[in-house]
Amino acid sequence: MKKLIFTFCLIAISISCNQQKTPNKNIVNDLDQKGITNQTPAIKKDYNLKADGSVYTDQELEAMSHDELIAVFREPPKDTVQTIGILLYDGYFMLDAMGPLSVLNHIPAKKILIGRNKGIVTSSDKVKIEVDHSIEEIDQLDILLVPGGVIETYNATKDQILLDWIKKIDQKSKYTLSVCTGAWILGAAGLLEGKEATTNWYRAKEKLNQFGATFVQKRYTNDGKYWTSAGVSAGIDMSLALIDHILGRNYAAFTALNLEYDPQPPFEGGHPDKTDRVVNFMTKKMYDHMLEPLITKD
Repeated sequence: MKKLIFTFCLIAISISCNQQKTPNKNIVNDLDQKGITNQTPAIKKDYNLKADGSVYTDQELEAMSHDELIAVFREPPKDTVQTIGILLYDGYFMLDAMGPLSVLNHIPAKKILIGRNKGIVTSSDKVKIEVDHSIEEIDQLDILLVPGGVIETYNATKDQILLDWIKKIDQKSKYTLSVCTGAWILGAAGLLEGKEATTNWYRAKEKLNQFGATFVQKRYTNDGKYWTSAGVSAGIDMSLALIDHILGRNYAAFTALNLEYDPQPPFEGGHPDKTDRVVNFMTKKMYDHMLEPLITKD
């Protein structure tokens, strides 16, 4: 499996060095540079077609050499990415960072975990990770991703040193991303003013309006280079959409297949509109209880 991933990474590097202006006409990619739909519309399974518009048979695909299959697979990339940085801070939600990392790890680029300071960073789940780089050591990233949390995320919106670093990175970044309440931090840095964005459902419109952003109730969205996702697990969807945008549908489909990303939850839920009202109110009051002392203090 590692050899397979390495092979496809070499493919991505190759196509990044030989960009073309005309995309594969057989590949459907609905992402715009400004404002994407909630989720990419469903497309039929077989969309890599022969020159006459017909699908390849199993026998034809089986008879192809590795190089011939690669020739069909290859798409011209829309962009090149060399560095991907994920900010970690005490109390961040583990899946906010590691879900997107599992997806973005398929992009052939250097991945960097960055802490407010070097050393051990502890997630909200009490998982400890040793971070080798502090914000003082990183001056440029092609992609910056900021995960969310609760109390520590709120505190991060008041950390001027951290916010200044995020603004500095954003000046040269190609893509600036947030997952869940990580949008609060981008907002506090002034990056979402006048932008459409999404975030965790908890007081979503209130919080984004506070930072001059317009809340859109979508699983993920983008406004130019700013990509934001709803809560926690939505960061995986956003990251797949970003790969689709940068490297094309085939590479995104390879990533999803390699992760066997085919979510089938055992029951309907995961969003206030799909959750029992008692559970809704209980969860909202839990977050109120956690954050109100901080808000009152301010």
